[in-house]
Amino acid sequence: MTTAIPIKFEGDIKITPENKCTYCRGATCCTYFTHHIDTPRSMEDFDLLLWQISHQNTQMYKDEDGWFLLINNPCRHLQPGGRCGIYETRPQICREHSNDGCEFEGPSGEEDFELFFRDYDSLLAHCRKKFKNWDRRFKIADPQKAHAPQAQA
Repeated sequence: MTTAIPIKFEGDIKITPENKCTYCRGATCCTYFTHHIDTPRSMEDFDLLLWQISHQNTQMYKDEDGWFLLINNPCRHLQPGGRCGIYETRPQICREHSNDGCEFEGPSGEEDFELFFRDYDSLLAHCRKKFKNWDRRFKIADPQKAHAPQAQA
């Protein structure tokens, strides 16, 4: 899944953290954002994650830093060619962004994470494996509905 960003160099150019962004053509770092979330523990926690990952362009992963939502949606200020349209007034988080672990050599792939959920179905499979009674969670959560009188047709 990991693919390198095609970059052509003229001459013997040494890529350093100081000049790396100058040669990047994919601007991958500006095409998504992540949001750290609490570690899910209960069925209710995972049920909420299923709702979140049901939204378009949303994925989820766990790495050594914890659990994250991954929202694949480019920045509205990203210009053709990968430059920032509001560079001089960009938000502080953009100013502080480090390219130490950037995708210059290629974007992260599933193999880079402890757990990676690309879609609803992959997270659902994980939930079913983690919780033996996953598919009965609504019956367990609301026992009064099981005893409610049935409407007659």
